[in-house]
This record gives sequence, structure tokens and C-alpha cells, in this order.
Amino acid sequence: MLFEPMAMCGFDVRNRFVRSATHEWMAQADGTPTSRIGDMYEELSRNEVGIIVTGYAYVNPKGKSDRFQQGIYDDRFIEAYREIVSRVHAHGSRIVLQVVHGGRQTMISSENPYAFAPSAVTLTGTGITPEEMGEQEILETIEDFAQAVRRCKEAGFDAVQLHCAHGFLLSNFISPYTNRRKDRWGGSTMKRTQVILDIIKRSREMVGDYPIMVKLNVTDGFPEGSKKNSFDAPESIEIAKMLADNGVCAIEVSGGIADAGDVMFRTKISSPEEEAYYREYSRMIKEAVDVPVILVGGIRSRGVMEMLLKEGYADMISLSRPFISEPDLIVRLRTGQADAVKCVSCNLCSDHSGIKCNYFKD
Repeated sequence: MLFEPMAMCGFDVRNRFVRSATHEWMAQADGTPTSRIGDMYEELSRNEVGIIVTGYAYVNPKGKSDRFQQGIYDDRFIEAYREIVSRVHAHGSRIVLQVVHGGRQTMISSENPYAFAPSAVTLTGTGITPEEMGEQEILETIEDFAQAVRRCKEAGFDAVQLHCAHGFLLSNFISPYTNRRKDRWGGSTMKRTQVILDIIKRSREMVGDYPIMVKLNVTDGFPEGSKKNSFDAPESIEIAKMLADNGVCAIEVSGGIADAGDVMFRTKISSPEEEAYYREYSRMIKEAVDVPVILVGGIRSRGVMEMLLKEGYADMISLSRPFISEPDLIVRLRTGQADAVKCVSCNLCSDHSGIKCNYFKD
């Protein structure tokens, strides 16, 4: 099944592989995408990746999370993205732009001295306490996301992916750990999800039925038995159903926030049992929704990949770190040159000079 095509979100995909969004540290200082980013995506397309999800692109400079991060907050970026899309399409892959606001993980600088979030909950590790967003700031952010979706469509991306995971703003809203509001944006599951539903609604007013995907946190990642009022199943399954019912065409399952420790990008994955660490969540979501479910998180061997598809855990396999060390991984798997990835999950690829494998060096 790994190499079988499938139809989703109104388009065809040549196989079941997704390159999961990864911050590349390759944009210009103002967020303008560069030809270097295009080189990376084109190489992945040439090597048969089904869907390439870009590094996260911020929808407002007040929501920038890191240096050399891609932006999508201005129409001037459309042409640069259009050129990258064309390079990817020339080799047969689909390409999706991931859009984000940093929320409580916004990068603090002289130009941007404050982080904004649903509630003023101090970020573990940095000690930064964000400002609680006012009503007008929330409404403006909804518009920022919707305008970003419009720009994605105009640039020719096959779809857009809303980043609702990993402790960024939309993830901040859905989690009761980071959203402690008592107004219409907090409290019940529905109220904490409303900002995402409003982004989808406003986007639809501008782009019609253009495909909107979501990367969804299914857990904050705190240890079992933690007394923190955090996010987990079955609430994440309920939100997945809301999103699918409101027109989201695919859900990528992920999890973890920085406060919970090193749970997002786990290291030392050395056995099949350690792979696909969100698979039980993805199967529950797949059973609850009628849209394709994409699974990311420590998937390393062909046997596990095939099992995930055959046993109903997911419809597509999403990889991030393995494609950094092996852009030609899919070709190697398809032709029998490999049964597992080389990646040792060391996280040394998080290189501020531009992502690259710093474990296997030529």
C-alpha cells in the first residue's frame, strides 16, 4: 500500500508518503522564501515524495517563532512561493503550505517585545509569560490566518495546513493547560476550538472549497497521572470530529508541547515498539472521522509503515527527520535498497545554518 496512489482533498497523490513540516532556517530575515528552500523541496519531489508540507510560515510578524522562518503575512511573498510550487509540481509531488502563529512561543525581540496567547501562562524553560489576547487581537488573528490561506491559493499550493500543534497559538487555544479563559474563547471544548472554526469559516469566504488541512495536537504530552489540566484523548478525538465536520479535508496527528519535556521529537528510537508513538491516537481519530488521517512521529521501518496502513492506524505516513538524512528514501524503499531509514533520531539536524544531517556526513 505504501506506493499506491490515493485521492484526497480533491487531488491525487502518487503514494502514501508525506514530508512533515520542518523549520529549515533558510528564509530571509523578513520571511521571504529563498531558492535554497526551493532546492530542498524540488529534491524531495524528484525523489517521489507524495505530499511536501513546507516549514511553518508565520501569518503575522507578531507571531514569528524563530530566525529565518518563512512568512506568509504579505502579498509580496506570493510570487516567490509560486516559483517554488512550480518547481515541485514539475516532478509530480503535491505541495502544502503550513501556516502558523507562534503564540506563547513567539520569538521576543526589540521589534516584537511581547508574546500573545489565549492566557498568561508562563512558558516552561524560557520563563516568558505571554500577554493575554484581547477580543480585537483574536479577531485580527483570525483574519491574518484567512488572508494567509488566500495567499496560499494564489501561489498555487495544492492545499494549506493550519498548524494546531506543538504549543503554537492554535494549539494554545485548544488546550485547557494554556487556555484558561472564561469568555467565548475558553472553557468548553467547543469554545476552545472556536477560533480554528472561525478561521476556516472566514477562509471559505475568500477561497471557496480550497483544501484546508490541519496538523492537530492529540496530547500535550504530560506524564500519565499528571495533575495538570491538559489536553489528551478523548477530547482530541472530539475536536478532530469538529474539524472534519467543518470542512477540514485531512488531519495530521502529532502531539506534545515544550512544557511537557522532550516528547515531540523523541530520540534513540531503536525498535519497532518505539516507533509511531502517536499511533493509538491516530487509529481512534481515523475511526471517528471520514477524512484521511496522516500519522507522524518516529516512524522508521518499512514493516511498521506497512502495518500502520494495513491495520487502520493511518492513511498516510508522515516523516520529517528521515528525509533530511535521505531525500531519496522513498526510491530506496520502493526499489528494495532499504527496509528502514538511516536516521538515528539524534536531532542534530536542527541546524540554525540550515537543516541538514550532521550525523551522517559525506
